[in-house]
Amino acid sequence: MTSGYDAVPDEDRELLLRYLEAVVAARPAPVHTVVAFNAVYFGYDLGGDGYGASPLRLDDFPVITFGESAPALPVGSMVCVATGSDPLYAEIVYKEGAHPEVGALGDVPPWVSGAPAGAEGPNSPGSDPAPLRRELLVPDPHAFGPALSLSPAQLHRMRTRRRWINGDGHVVVDVCYPSREASRCDDLTAYADHLLTTARAQLLSPYVPVSLAELVDSTDADYLRAGLLGLLDAVRGVLNSCDMLRTWGHYAMTRASLADCWNDTGPLGGDDLRSLVAAVEHAATPAKRRYGLTAPVTVYTAVGPRLRGFPGAAELLKGVGYAAAVCRANVTLADVVQRDSDQGLFENGTRVSLDDAFEGGGVWRSHHPGDAEPPGDPLASAGCGWMSTTTAPPVPDPEPEAEVEPVDLPLADDATLGPSELLRLDGNDIVWQLPLRLAHLIDGRLPLHPQAVRELRDAHGRRPMIRLELDHPGGTLEAPEAVQDVTAELGDEEGWLTGVVWPGDLFPGLMLELCLPRGGTVIRMTTTRLDEHVQVGDRVIGHCFDPCVLTREDVPGSDRNGDTAVGLGPRKLVMRTVRRCGLLTLDGHALLDRSGLPYAAYGRLPARAQTVALESAVAELLAERLLEPALGSRDVWGQPHFPARDGERAIPLIGYRPARRRVIRPWGGTEPGGEGLHAIQFVPGHLRRLLPGYSPSEAQRAAFREYCRRLGKADGWDLPEGYTFVTAHTRGG
Repeated sequence: MTSGYDAVPDEDRELLLRYLEAVVAARPAPVHTVVAFNAVYFGYDLGGDGYGASPLRLDDFPVITFGESAPALPVGSMVCVATGSDPLYAEIVYKEGAHPEVGALGDVPPWVSGAPAGAEGPNSPGSDPAPLRRELLVPDPHAFGPALSLSPAQLHRMRTRRRWINGDGHVVVDVCYPSREASRCDDLTAYADHLLTTARAQLLSPYVPVSLAELVDSTDADYLRAGLLGLLDAVRGVLNSCDMLRTWGHYAMTRASLADCWNDTGPLGGDDLRSLVAAVEHAATPAKRRYGLTAPVTVYTAVGPRLRGFPGAAELLKGVGYAAAVCRANVTLADVVQRDSDQGLFENGTRVSLDDAFEGGGVWRSHHPGDAEPPGDPLASAGCGWMSTTTAPPVPDPEPEAEVEPVDLPLADDATLGPSELLRLDGNDIVWQLPLRLAHLIDGRLPLHPQAVRELRDAHGRRPMIRLELDHPGGTLEAPEAVQDVTAELGDEEGWLTGVVWPGDLFPGLMLELCLPRGGTVIRMTTTRLDEHVQVGDRVIGHCFDPCVLTREDVPGSDRNGDTAVGLGPRKLVMRTVRRCGLLTLDGHALLDRSGLPYAAYGRLPARAQTVALESAVAELLAERLLEPALGSRDVWGQPHFPARDGERAIPLIGYRPARRRVIRPWGGTEPGGEGLHAIQFVPGHLRRLLPGYSPSEAQRAAFREYCRRLGKADGWDLPEGYTFVTAHTRGG
């Protein structure tokens, strides 16, 4: 699951699906993707104890204070709300913008809808590099079970005093973001950043069922981030695939709860939701006049405050009930827009669309006449309100530049990449090794070592038939691939085997060892298995390989069917160019002068739009840690160097580092090329609850302290009460 939803076997998806269905059904608020992740990772008990049954360290939770400035806390954060007496431990299950300009009945000034964090007014985005934004956080004070929850009387007193939470049981804070970029992060990225920084001790705690560091076999930040984003993607994919659930953005709720709401005739039930839909649909419809035309009208409505205007709704909007009501209302609006309109355009001439998915629980835009606007996705947060207030004069579109195709530059180090190496030469055999190259796979041939060329030519002439026997342990071989009759084409010093049929799971960079017995016409070719599988980029590798060849030739646009950059999108083109054209180190690390990227990709300066697309792709790849920034230098002849040299002008570089991490095989998995199901299971180290009256042995206490040290805590931790530690091991075999 650390590799994402697509990598999860169907049977494991089904198990995760059943658990998450039960979590969504058990929790009173819609379950955000990151809250669902928390349930899986930290161990949410469905029997009523919540996280109280999980040995989380409450001291690791950040503290927030009502009405004050606070660091950004994404949905999913486990927090301690500062109070005058007993602390309030809670999980943030929902949040939205709480801009002070939003009216009590949901009327929104146009500039607020879609405004960036820190905006001060129409066309005034603010200049503070660390912007503030007022947010409403909905904590679930019962997420940790009855033992760690305040009593109803205590919560009532806190709501009444409104010193630590407001009258609805929510926390309103002015959130200070470290940068403008951070304020624009999506929910999953923001939560991953939170867990890797503020809540790092909680994420890497040895008290969770299995620590992320154990899952990715590293405490390196890049590996942790990649594994965490993979887990979040797996959870999101399972939630989206469930027929029993509906989602609004990242929030999941059961279809049964929605049906019950629509059939309810009480406050915030079906009648009120239909009234809300009608109000939004007709908000901009002008009053009929006998003479003249009416001016265009645009109205922005925030769902959260608008719900408070319905009679009897106040009590239902307290606590986590507010999150449930807002999500149900948005789902209802979205369903009606998709069912009864043409891309948001209703029969009355009004166009309805979602303009801001965050502020006020969701700001919906009603515009009349709607047919004067170009159609688009009505559920994409367009931010038209903010954009309509900018006063910058329109700039005429320049004549479009002619776009150019990327070029397929030859490898500058092709001749020296992956050389053939003689391993043994004696009276019996000639043994050499070389990495498999992309050209070998495309052309169906393989170069021979000069010693083998001379041996075959002297004994059998210049075009002998050779029997090629391939041994690929752990791989998949068809009979025609395991033993082949091929032709040797021999020159004075160079020679090739031609007509080779390469198995499907062989890749550029795979190390091959070849043995030619003296005087014979049989060549035995073998691959060597690694002790443990590793993952390099998207490829899981179980055999020895040459990292330099892998970096250069196992790139986007290259496979055994061809090698071209034509048709690649900006992200893949950037990755291909860096790997093919960057300075190459012995470990396969490639670094490219960032300013030279457009020319390297296209062979000449491309159109401005293509350059901008490349820069945008670079920014995305750097943010996702698929590329990394570096600093080099350029000499007087224009040649870049890394590391930077003294006395030379410094230049920014972008680098590709082939991250290699251990791959944990799934339990009961099949080994490629093996015979059926292998009963070998890898079990990472984990905690196990003990039966009452039992205690862990001293050996397990010591093993747990060593486990903690590997996770980064030098002095180790003691086992929590009621648990023992099971060391990592394999089962079966």
